[in-house]
Amino acid sequence: MIVILPPSETKAAGGAPGSMLDLGALAFPPLSSTRERVLDATIAMAIGAPPAPTPARQRWIDDDRALRSSPTMPAIERYEGVLYDALDAASLEPGARAWVDRHVVVGSALWGLVRASDRIPSYRCSSSDLKGPLRGAWADAGAVLAGETVVDLRSKAYVDVAPVPGAIAVDVVGEDGAALNHWNKHAKGALVRRMAESGLAARSAHDLASWAAERGIRLRALADDRLELVATASGLG
Repeated sequence: MIVILPPSETKAAGGAPGSMLDLGALAFPPLSSTRERVLDATIAMAIGAPPAPTPARQRWIDDDRALRSSPTMPAIERYEGVLYDALDAASLEPGARAWVDRHVVVGSALWGLVRASDRIPSYRCSSSDLKGPLRGAWADAGAVLAGETVVDLRSKAYVDVAPVPGAIAVDVVGEDGAALNHWNKHAKGALVRRMAESGLAARSAHDLASWAAERGIRLRALADDRLELVATASGLG
């Protein structure tokens, strides 16, 4: 079973002293050549970029210029924001954290798909940057997950970057059935945390819905291998 998370625009700074990017050590070796191509293009764009109008944007440029030499940390610790705050991988018990390292994958415009434990530097590359010769770079990346039960928690923009045929999509709605934004992200992070804490092993949308029902989580199976998760400001239930 694999759970795919979206990346976040916000990244933690820093990393382990002396560590650097090792593309050959990342999971899913078939993606290596495309990673090299997208990485080179991202660095080149940063080198050619004019000075940014704000310190935050300048950090993005500086990070991309130093992608091959800056320090790294596990992807699950690199990404920040509402979803990753709710997951809070750093506070998980060892067994739950090991579950995250084995079962969680992050979809990324720069890396394609990386495991939670893969060590990556801080960077700025979004789905909108994959244009011109980079358009469609990750169109076939989902093939590396063939044979897995995949739960896809990415937004449509990132699903389109690297579609995974047969993945189980999760729609997050409020109690009135309307789509959510902030609480959408929070609910996804909280859901993955609950999965990790229970050591979930599921093979279908039905398995996931049954697991959730036992825990008071309102996650129901829809047609076409989709799930609907009801979330509120107070949590998943």
